Amino acid sequence: MPDEASDSRSHGPVRHILKVQDDLWVDALRLAAVVESTLATSVTVLCNHRPDLAATVKANEREIDSREVALEAECLRVLALYEPVATDFRRVLTVLRVNRDLERIGDLAARIAKRAKKLARNVDPVPIPEPLETLAESAMLAVKGALDSLVRCDAETGRTVIAEDYRLDDYRRTVHGGLKAAIRENVDRLEDCLCLMDIARHLERVGDHARGIAQAVVYLKEGRIIRHVGAHRVPSEASLSSPD
Repeated sequence: MPDEASDSRSHGPVRHILKVQDDLWVDALRLAAVVESTLATSVTVLCNHRPDLAATVKANEREIDSREVALEAECLRVLALYEPVATDFRRVLTVLRVNRDLERIGDLAARIAKRAKKLARNVDPVPIPEPLETLAESAMLAVKGALDSLVRCDAETGRTVIAEDYRLDDYRRTVHGGLKAAIRENVDRLEDCLCLMDIARHLERVGDHARGIAQAVVYLKEGRIIRHVGAHRVPSEASLSSPD
């Protein structure tokens, strides 16, 4: 008959490792919530002409940076100390990858708010083009979808985010085309239009990082790296297991 005390001791380290991994996951989700809120605030600065909120975005960016560094350090500690394998390894690596994308989104949100604040200071602020507002809304939806897939560990939702990333590219091109035409009509608006182009580029990059989070979720669930493959060309795990 096995020694109950010995069995308890053998399971102790396993339970501790699982708790450490759960704590990592919770910290990543908390960081994600801060990042999503920060992005929404930066879009409010832009679309609602609220330069007073730019300071909140900047403060949140500093918090995001601090959390990102602490989370990365803890992930590296877990990898070195516990040497997780298989699914446990993928989970820690997913947190590492998502952590970096989240920090980049926070950084881009701060840049958007900074540009928007500069625009709002003008006596006659340039109107925000409707396609740019659409781009901003789409970027927020992409982040929300990516984070929903992360919370639920849902690879299919992640694939949807990846597949729809092209829309942000199209919106950004539309914004740039309209602003170039505006510059030709009124060169005095050159600086403002260039600032709006910069914002559009940052919003497109937000979408790229949302896609990166979604790709990390697919990796977590299926163990496959799809960074350089279009989502429409990558079969789902379910289709791989289906009979011909």
